[in-house]
Amino acid sequence: MQMHNNEIKSEHFDHLDHMNFRLINVNYTSGPATEWLLRKHFIETYMLLFVASGQGWLKIDGSFIELKAGGLYIGFPGQLVEANVRSLDERGVYHMNFDVMYALEQEGETALDMMKQLLRNEVNGEVTSSSPVAVGVICQMIYHHTLKKDGLQRYYGQIRFQELLYTMFYDGAYAEKTDLTSPIEHVKAYMEQNYAKRLTIEELANVARMSPRHFMRLFKKRYGYSPVDYLTFYRIKQAQILMRNDHSYRLKDVASYVGYQDETYFRRKFKQISGIPPAAFIRNSKQKIAAVHSVSIGILLALQIIPCAARASHPWTYYYRRKYETDKVMPLAEEETIWLEQLRLVKPDYIITAGTESAALQSQLHSIAPVCDLPWEKGDWREHLRYVASFLDRSDIAEVWLQRYEEKATIIKNQLADFIRKDRLVVLKVYGEKLQMLGQRSIASVFYVDMQMEGPEGIETYWERGTVSIKELSVLNVERILLIVGDDETSRQTWTDVRKSEEWLALLAVQNGRVDILLSSVLLDYTAFTHELMLDEILKLWQDRP
Repeated sequence: MQMHNNEIKSEHFDHLDHMNFRLINVNYTSGPATEWLLRKHFIETYMLLFVASGQGWLKIDGSFIELKAGGLYIGFPGQLVEANVRSLDERGVYHMNFDVMYALEQEGETALDMMKQLLRNEVNGEVTSSSPVAVGVICQMIYHHTLKKDGLQRYYGQIRFQELLYTMFYDGAYAEKTDLTSPIEHVKAYMEQNYAKRLTIEELANVARMSPRHFMRLFKKRYGYSPVDYLTFYRIKQAQILMRNDHSYRLKDVASYVGYQDETYFRRKFKQISGIPPAAFIRNSKQKIAAVHSVSIGILLALQIIPCAARASHPWTYYYRRKYETDKVMPLAEEETIWLEQLRLVKPDYIITAGTESAALQSQLHSIAPVCDLPWEKGDWREHLRYVASFLDRSDIAEVWLQRYEEKATIIKNQLADFIRKDRLVVLKVYGEKLQMLGQRSIASVFYVDMQMEGPEGIETYWERGTVSIKELSVLNVERILLIVGDDETSRQTWTDVRKSEEWLALLAVQNGRVDILLSSVLLDYTAFTHELMLDEILKLWQDRP
């Protein structure tokens, strides 16, 4: 998620610093066999609902609202609400209740009045979210910390809840300022809600209220896929979720569930999207593969593999745990003797390492299962993906994934304005007390390699050294900054000190409001999965923005 330097000038926020928000509780429900129900009742507090996956409906005071994946919804005290969400995957749905207090109520306006102003009187329905991925990560972090026994950890969950509210308020104000609502986005959500039905171009164009030809042109320009191709891709992804979680379904039933009545056609499309036939996908999903090193997780995800065991420590946190369906994964302990015993209990078919283990440890791993020892220091992330895929006999899957990645990267690059791609960009990471400069052998390669963006002259020196000072940044004359701030307290304090310094405020990129901040917990690994995730975020960062 990004913290914005672009100022939103709105009277809606004039009294925000006089308001206090307290999270009361948060519930999280997930799983394909799960249906989330909210019984009809009058709510006594504020309600926030984030539908990370699935589809359903919400009734507020009798008004029917269709719920969609990625949607954020709010309810106010005294409203009569009822909801149902189905077809959940591992991302699930989050339901929160919170209180609002307003310090200036004696002057006439209540906390409820102020909340309505903050949300521009959108009291019935969806609130704007520019990045559902980021919102989902924050929700998972909130849920994770509120379960802790330690009061300090629960308090940190409250802090993350404030971050969620900030995101909600900012995104709503920015959408109002720039009028970003798009009929094409509405159609995409409509397709995701109705993928199991027979959908035609004429019907989708009618939803968008435009001619079929104009609709198809705008859809492909916006997303890089034709509407038919996107619908096919989405249906196959839903089929994969179903097949991965329950091996008892007949293929004919899976095809029908995701909108295909012709099983032969479904098989052909499945192989086209997945790289392998449905039977091979089911067979592969039964294999147990352990990810001993954290970087192997991002490789396995791209190969459509959920590991049977993976490191529980950072960076396999929040986003990864949700993506991996934690109840099906053995979280490996930090102590070597303990996690080796855990692996013996799991009995994996294969183990993926990253070439950093000692000879003695390698010997013990080989005694448990065949080991793929990835030569991490050699090659780039594409070669790493191909190496592991070859070991696991999944090269077809890797090549299909890479082809789709290259196509997506080309489309996104072409959609970025020329002046953005020509800006002298640096990707920085605040880690501990240091300011690190990320180069081409990091997540920054998405920008420097795939987007072909330019770094300032002499940047290679800092890539090799790894660190940079603010004074050196001023000499480099940086025009755009992408910043990743560590989650630890020292990193956050360093960033607080940096952004208040006169040297930082004097930087050209800062003065022009061209600094964006991303969540570190999702985007640190140099892997196939994180590169695709970053591609998804690029247009949200810079499309229609200076």
